Amino acid sequence: MNVARNLEFILKELPSAVKLVAVTKTHPDDVILQAYHAGHRIFGENKVQELVSKHQNLPGDIEWHMIGHLQTNKVKYIVPFVHLIHSVDSIKLLNTIDREAAKNGRVIDCLLQLKIAKEETKYGMDSDDVLAMLCSADYKQCSNVRITGLMGMATFTSDESQIEKEFENLADTFRKIKDSFFKEKTYFCELSMGMSDDYKIAVKAGSTMVRIGSLIFGERKYQ
Repeated sequence: MNVARNLEFILKELPSAVKLVAVTKTHPDDVILQAYHAGHRIFGENKVQELVSKHQNLPGDIEWHMIGHLQTNKVKYIVPFVHLIHSVDSIKLLNTIDREAAKNGRVIDCLLQLKIAKEETKYGMDSDDVLAMLCSADYKQCSNVRITGLMGMATFTSDESQIEKEFENLADTFRKIKDSFFKEKTYFCELSMGMSDDYKIAVKAGSTMVRIGSLIFGERKYQ
């Protein structure tokens, strides 16, 4: 597995404005360092324990993204260093991030996760939930979080037309929320959608950030 070559290939395929989050879940530090030494700095993890461990063991200039489901009782472990949380799916979680960020003297960038897939196992809010959150007093009292965009995962299917429709729906929701709540806010600019199997469809639909693991590092190494 030539990590540097894989990384170079994907970066050449992506438009320059699209960020690549290299997803490192279950991969050992030495493999991640191959991507780091090739010049990559943006990495994503699904689990808090693994994210904390890799942050401690790997170079300090890595930009760590939390891309998996996040429980409120684990927020405190990542708030001191995390760059972006992709998976905010409730006002309760957002309020917890806000409180912990205040304790650390930080403002944490967050994406609101929408459920766009047909699968019950996927997390996320629907558009009505997002509207209710952004209109709520609880959200308006937050001063240590900054909503910078949306995230979503398409259905795991070979039906590309379905995937395309789900991504286009998310992009449409992004535009509506931008116009309604963040029109003058240049920081509300991220649309995190697309993984190894569907990132080309996501980019075509307007993704600004793709989360790719297996195409860079190979299949996951489960213990």
